Amino acid sequence: MKKTGKDYRVILFISILLIFSCVTINIYFPAEKVESVAGEIVEDIRGPNSEKNEGSKNKEKSSVHQNNFWAAMLNTAWAAEVTTVSNPTIRSLKQRMKERFALLKPYFKNGMLKEGSNGYVSTGDSDKLSLKERRNLKNLIDAENKDRKALYREVAKALKIDSGQTDKIAAIFAKEWQKSLQ
Repeated sequence: MKKTGKDYRVILFISILLIFSCVTINIYFPAEKVESVAGEIVEDIRGPNSEKNEGSKNKEKSSVHQNNFWAAMLNTAWAAEVTTVSNPTIRSLKQRMKERFALLKPYFKNGMLKEGSNGYVSTGDSDKLSLKERRNLKNLIDAENKDRKALYREVAKALKIDSGQTDKIAAIFAKEWQKSLQ
């Protein structure tokens, strides 16, 4: 049986059709909403970073005064998009993390703790600590990371984000955690 040019065109057409029929499902990830929520939650837990907030308030005031009506409208429209996420579980997690941060703060200042880019706390240079102090620090880290994991899951639920995307949520929170220490 001899193959003609027509047979090759049919095979080519079917091949192209198969390639284009493979559909990739893109799950929407609302990064802006997560960033807004992360900033709000981190500020609730760790308190405002006064230097950062004063600088941003001055920039906002000057931009509204220097720009026209449309700049003010854009700022208002953006503010309407900010999402507040709260439920009893999130409030409980935030309270525990806020209380724990008072204990963790000196370790961050001394470089014994680090904020990872994955959204979790890890040990830094803790060689100066006694064995008992290291154990206590490890327990604090474990409790903090456990609560963070639960927080990221709750934020995903509240924003109706697929639970498989919690790593993305954690990475966005990581940037906010790191900013709060500056």
